[in-house]
Parts: sequence; structure tokens; C-alpha cells
Amino acid sequence: MDPGFRGEVADFYQRYRRGYPPAAIDALADAFGLSRDDIAVDLGCGTGQLTLPLARRVRAVAGIDPEPDMLARARQGARDQGITNTTWLIGADTDLPAVGSLLGHGHIGALTVAQALHWMDYHALFRAAVPLLRPGGGVAVIANGTPLWLQDTDWSRALRRFLEQWLDTKTTAACGTDAASQQRYRDSLTAVGYQTSDAAVEYDDTLTVEQVTGGVFSALYPSQLPDPGEREAFTEQIGLALAPYGPLTEHVRVAILLGRAG
Repeated sequence: MDPGFRGEVADFYQRYRRGYPPAAIDALADAFGLSRDDIAVDLGCGTGQLTLPLARRVRAVAGIDPEPDMLARARQGARDQGITNTTWLIGADTDLPAVGSLLGHGHIGALTVAQALHWMDYHALFRAAVPLLRPGGGVAVIANGTPLWLQDTDWSRALRRFLEQWLDTKTTAACGTDAASQQRYRDSLTAVGYQTSDAAVEYDDTLTVEQVTGGVFSALYPSQLPDPGEREAFTEQIGLALAPYGPLTEHVRVAILLGRAG
């Protein structure tokens, strides 16, 4: 399925999607022994929320995504932050073997997939990554919290009711963050031969109505976005729906599933 992360949706994605706390990057570096000698690949990199902080810990990172608009914003983000050791490639999970041929077998310290594995053939991906990883390197599957509309809070349930009425459909997609999906990924890693372990980073955050609305817009198809002239009113409607349940506090759990190569 086409995720549709292009045009204005890519702008909302860059501005409103959560970044990754330093402790999450530390967990990746510790798990795979990453150093300034390493190469990493961030597959489904989006606008670089994980790629850019990871680049500060290794020699080079290749960020791969099928959407040129996402990569354009990631590239600009790298320029803005003065990060010069990133390469941005248009591609998908099925292109990993070709990327491996370019980088060489046995040279990748970490292959990261953050909040994107539900779009991919994960079992084929895990298998294809094996010859590309250096000894002690591995695959990291990262779930960056629960979608805003599926959290266990009153304000999240109110947001879900509003969105289901507006979209005229159920909003149940957990984007691979649910326990069942995480178990499938773990079982697949084990079946391929990885040694699996888990790490997690947890923190609380308080959101504004603008941040909630921007987060919703970042998950829509471009055709689903309200017209520009209607967005202020749309934000006000969300604000009214959530007003009885403020402050809009969320508990974010960054779950990191690690598959270490032999």
C-alpha cells in the first residue's frame, strides 16, 4: 500500500512527528557497539527523525525512503543541523540487497526501521539483512510510542471519536506498535537466526491542540487533508472535542526490538 507521505503531509510529518530521545540512540549504540567506524542504514527514514541523531554516533548513515518529498526534507534537516555524513536514497525494503551490494557485505553496523515496518515484508527483509551486517551488528525495530488516537487516556479516546466521525471509518491501525505486531517481528527475527532482546525509553510529554492536529495531518493521505482555508476551523473543532480532558499529557514508550547478528 502507498503510505502517501508526500507534499504537505511530508511537511506535517517533519514538523509534528516525535523525535527520538538521546537515551534511545544510546540503546542502539550500546546494543550493536556502534562507533565512528560504523555504517548504518535507516530504512523508511521519513524526514530523518532517527537518521540525523544516529548520524552523530557513526561514520555514515544511508537514509532510505520511497518518497522523494520526505527525503528532500530530511536532506534539508541535515543541512540545517550541519550534519554531513548522511546519504539519502529513494528506495524500499526490497532494495536492501542492492544497497548491500553497494556498501559491501559484512559492513553494516545497524539496520534501523523506525515506525515503518508495517509497510514492509519484514521476514524477507530480516533474511536479506543477514549477510550485510558486520559481526555484532544487527537490526533494530523501533516503535515510537502509540498513535495519538489509540492511547489509554480520555483525551485520546475523544480524539478517536472525533476522527471516526470525520473520516466515517474506524481508526484502529496501530502502525505496528501493538504487542501482537511486535511479537510477530520478534518471532521472525528469531526464525531467521538473530539473537533478540528488548530495550525501552519512557517519558511523559504534554501536547498542544496544534501538535495533536499536526500529528493527525501527518498520518493522512494528501487527499484527506482539509482544505487550507478550513484547517483553522478544523483545529478549533479538535480543541473543542478535547477541551474537557486537558491537559493533553501522553506517556511515550519508545520500544526497541533488537536482533543481533552472530
